[in-house]
This record gives sequence, C-alpha cells and structure tokens, in this order.
Amino acid sequence: MGQRWYVLIVMMLVYTINIADRYVMSTVLEPIRVELGLSDGQVAFLTGVSLALFYVTMGLPLSWVADRYNRRNLLSFSIAVWSLMTALCGMAVGYWQLLLARIGVGIGEAGGTPPCNTIVADYFPPDRRTMAMTIFALGAPIGAWLGADMAGQVANAYGWHAAFYVLGVPGILLALLILFTIKEPPRGRYDAPMDGAAPDFITTMQFLWSQKAAVHTMMGSGLSALWGWGLMWFTPAYIERSYGLPVGGGGGVLAPIHLIGGIGASLLTAWLFAKPSYTDPRKILRVLAVVTALATVPSFLAYYTHSLETARLMWWLFIPAIYFYIGPAFALGQNFAPPKMRAMFIAVSLLVANVFNLIVAPQAVGWMSDYFAGGGEPSAASLRMALLVLAPTGFWAAWHYWRAERLAVEDQKRAVGYV
Repeated sequence: MGQRWYVLIVMMLVYTINIADRYVMSTVLEPIRVELGLSDGQVAFLTGVSLALFYVTMGLPLSWVADRYNRRNLLSFSIAVWSLMTALCGMAVGYWQLLLARIGVGIGEAGGTPPCNTIVADYFPPDRRTMAMTIFALGAPIGAWLGADMAGQVANAYGWHAAFYVLGVPGILLALLILFTIKEPPRGRYDAPMDGAAPDFITTMQFLWSQKAAVHTMMGSGLSALWGWGLMWFTPAYIERSYGLPVGGGGGVLAPIHLIGGIGASLLTAWLFAKPSYTDPRKILRVLAVVTALATVPSFLAYYTHSLETARLMWWLFIPAIYFYIGPAFALGQNFAPPKMRAMFIAVSLLVANVFNLIVAPQAVGWMSDYFAGGGEPSAASLRMALLVLAPTGFWAAWHYWRAERLAVEDQKRAVGYV
C-alpha cells in the first residue's frame, strides 16, 4: 500500500514538472515577443507549435516502446531530456536557438505522460483508477502555479531567461529519483488476462476506433484542452496588455487561481469519483459534460468584460474546470483500453489534446489577433477578440462527453472485462 502511494506521488511530481516547464513559456510570452520583435502569430509558432510538432511526432513511437519495454527507464530518460532542454531555453539569445530548445522539450515530454499513466494503472485496480489519476492530475494546477507565480517573479526580477533555469534543474533530480527508487510493476496485473505480445500499431488503432466511447472521450478531453488551456496560452499576455501590468503581472493574477482553484477542483474530483456510486463510467462522463458546459459561460465573460475584477471572478469560476476533467479523462482512457494497448491509447489521447492545445489554439489565436489588429501592432483589443472566438468551444467538448456516456459500459467491459 505504501509503495503504491509513493509511486503515485512521484508520478504526480513528474506531471508537475511537465506542466511547469510548459506553462513558463506562457508566463513570459510578452517579453519574448517584444525582445524578438515578433507578431502574435509568430510567437505562437515559436512557443506552442514548435513544441507540439515534435511532441506529436515522437509520442506514438515512444508509447510503442512503453507498451513493450521498461517504462521506468524510458520515463527517467525523458524527464532528463526535457528538463535539460528547458534550461537551454533560458540560454537562448535568438529566435532559432529558442526554437531548437523548444523542439527538444517537445521530444522529451513525448516520453513522459504515457509511461506515467500506465505505471499508475498497474498500481491501482480499475475501480480506484479515477481517484488515482485525479491525484496524479494535481500536478497540473501545482505546475501551472509554479510556471505562473515563481517563474513570473523570477522573470520580473532577473529577466525571462532566468525563469527557465529555475525549472530545468529540479527535473534532472527527479529523473534520478525515479531511476533508483521506483520498480517497474507487472503489466496489467489488476485486469483481465491478455495473452501474447502487445498488439501491433494497426491492430491497436482498429480496436481504438471500435471503442466509440474512448473516441468521444478523447475528443472531449482534446477539446477541453483546446478550450481551457488554449485560452490560458495568451491570457497572461492579455492581462498585461489590457490592464497595464508589468512582466509576470498576468501570471501573478492567475497563479492563486491555478493553485487554489485547480487543487480544489482536483481534490473535489478525487473525493466525488472515489465514491462507490461513481464506479459507473456513465456517471463520470455525465458530470464532465455538465461541468464543462457550465464553465464555458464564465470563460467567455472573462474576456468580454473590461473590468479586471470582473474578469478575475470569471477566471475563478472557469479555470478550476480545466483541471476537473484531467484525472477522470485519463482514468477512462485506461479503462477503455486493454493493458497492452494502454500507452498507445494515452499517446493518441495526448496527440489529439496537444494538436488542439499546442498547435490549433495558440496559432489560431495568434493569427486571429494579427488579423483583428489590421496589419498594425497586436493590441489588447485584437487579442480580446481572438480569445472570444475560442471561448465557446467548451460547449463542443461537453457534447462529446455526453455522447461517450451512452457507450461507456460496453466499451469498458470489452477492454478490462468488467465495470
């Protein structure tokens, strides 16, 4: 029991470092854009798309490795790579150096989350995975807080380069901790037996497509990332432009919301879905649909208003919802997949989420902001319009959760043998 919880906490710390290393770029987006003389569309490509292209490219082959070989070793190596590359972002003095470092971060991160998820799944049985994956998901609000608050304060005091240094070093230490203190668990020990080697890629993709609840859940979580985390990419820069705050000021506004609201939402999710009445995947999906739809309203109003206090209140209502879905979506993905297909299922889910979150959302917002600026310097008004276009996509995510509810029981039985 103690080993199980130790592994879960360490995996949560991995996710914390992952999100912090990613979110720091959003916090220092505006000073990078100004120093390098970029438009919103250009800085979106540099900070989001460059990472995502290689994250997506490497995610599937590294997940193939995770389904067949030692996941602990792959995870330790991947953390070391992305942490080193995060530190190298701080050493960049030009566009191409920063671009190459961000590509390195993306390659490293591609080998992170799938092994984490499958390791946790092999330490907890199916009826406890939603709770376990929600604890794991606490890494998201803690990481966002570190990337927003600590990195913002460091950037304000010492410049944006220094913000990357303070987040790169801890990851190297965590990689060593995993390598020397975590044991590789038996694969699928809490699930129905599955004989033979892990299926090939084509077989896995065919089974995934037949799991319609899994497909809708992946689309729902991907669109939740497009909606929630997509808005968060430019929100610190939007706050600084709109309300005249200094570098790191936007992160300072959001940091306590990420920390308190995000952790609160994650703990509420863990408490709620740990109840015996919520072992039914249909109830979990119904809650995800309702919460996402309701939170979409304040996500729009936060950018519609011209009052910082009103916007702050709307962010307190909206931001916790972008953490609420993470643990349940991860757990459902594990339970809709047989043990030897899990890393690949998670990789596909992350591929969808990161295409939406890291490629579509920032690039679309950047391009729209440039368009609304009419060829001039991007402004608070142009960025506001772009964010208002993105905000209603939360309703789209809620629709997919609602559709998945109807098919969830049959798909989970086919994957793990029971509900």
